[in-house]
Amino acid sequence: MPKYDKTTTQLTRRGALARIGGAITAGAIAQFPAPLVARAETRSLKIGMLASISGLRSDFGAVDSWVIERVQKSVANGVDIGGTKYAVEIIVKDNQSDPNQTAVAARDLILREKCDLILTDDGDNASGAAAELADARGVPMISTLSPWEAWVFGRHGAPDKGFPFTFHYCIGAGDVFKLYTDMWNGLQTNKKVGTIYMDSAAARGFADPQHGLPVLLQKNGYTEVNTGFFQLNNDDFTNQIAELISGDVGILSGSCYPNHFATFWNQAAQNGFQPEVVTVAGPFLFPSALEGLGDLGDGMSTEVLWNPALPYKSSMTGQSARELADEFEQDTGGQWTQPLGISHSLWEVGFAALKGAADPKDNKSIRDSIASLKVDTVVGPLDFAGSPVKNVAIQKLVGGQWRKTKDGKFPFELVIVNAGTSDVTPTAELVPLSKIRS
Repeated sequence: MPKYDKTTTQLTRRGALARIGGAITAGAIAQFPAPLVARAETRSLKIGMLASISGLRSDFGAVDSWVIERVQKSVANGVDIGGTKYAVEIIVKDNQSDPNQTAVAARDLILREKCDLILTDDGDNASGAAAELADARGVPMISTLSPWEAWVFGRHGAPDKGFPFTFHYCIGAGDVFKLYTDMWNGLQTNKKVGTIYMDSAAARGFADPQHGLPVLLQKNGYTEVNTGFFQLNNDDFTNQIAELISGDVGILSGSCYPNHFATFWNQAAQNGFQPEVVTVAGPFLFPSALEGLGDLGDGMSTEVLWNPALPYKSSMTGQSARELADEFEQDTGGQWTQPLGISHSLWEVGFAALKGAADPKDNKSIRDSIASLKVDTVVGPLDFAGSPVKNVAIQKLVGGQWRKTKDGKFPFELVIVNAGTSDVTPTAELVPLSKIRS
């Protein structure tokens, strides 16, 4: 599986990744089958990808190389759009999980590479200067993996106004809040919810006292013990844990990355903090995060953006969610992760937009195609045209809980415990941690 390097612009199967398509180096050609691009093509499309290959969000970008390699194979002989065949060049830039580096990489893709379309699964970091430049220069950009409210309101936008050339799809934070309280309402707890938040745009939206989780907590009769925001490089949570213990917290929530939670949860165990429920946004998208916790990971609950059990298929390959996960596990030997479905769906949306454009070499034509797009993907139906939020397709979500397996291929499995905004039937019930520990 390809590996990325944040400084190079060459792709090899085992080496560094940045270009796939027409203009690749001799070293890259040696690593791939000969018919990488049909040389007879006279027209070409250039797609830029901003990926979190390194840095704090690298868990989110870990599947990108696997997905992109398969996309490359599927377009090796070009794509037909409106009766014309186009060669496809894909240029991948590592944004290092950093907003400033995201802006630098986006500038390179927009101004130097002159990409026709930009995709990114780091909607949080791309929602700043990168999106502003794309809008200013008229380059269509599609982002995901950040709640749509953070993407819209974090840019001082409004649901009825939209943006010139930038688009987004993801779950809604409001839907997550309702999902959480629906999951908790079925349990006997003291209704005291402790929250931990990393200092990021998405987490600040999550904690917003007027529009965030606090509103749903109050509505459902919960009391919040808010420990405030911590810096992204924080590795000492003893103060937060002391507040949570003092507040007699029975439910833990908030938003953080996997490395944050691993440190927090180990310190919590050392200090005797044992809530009945742990439902935190972010860290439990990855089975590796649970494995790193060992037995302490059993019973963690989360919003679910994608799961192999969901009844959705890819518009590009025709694969079911289960088949995509199986292929990934067979190829890599590792367990599927939720970003696998998201990363795959991003290319589904991108190519659907290009194929729906009257002229895929015209920026306004691509923009109009995205704005009118309705596509069924491996993460479910995405509807930009009929969305109540301009430039946004709202993704469906369900609620899940990680459970240790007895004889499974992997240590943990994610079971569906709440239908959320979907019409999926749950396969299990949320179980309090005290019952799991007993």
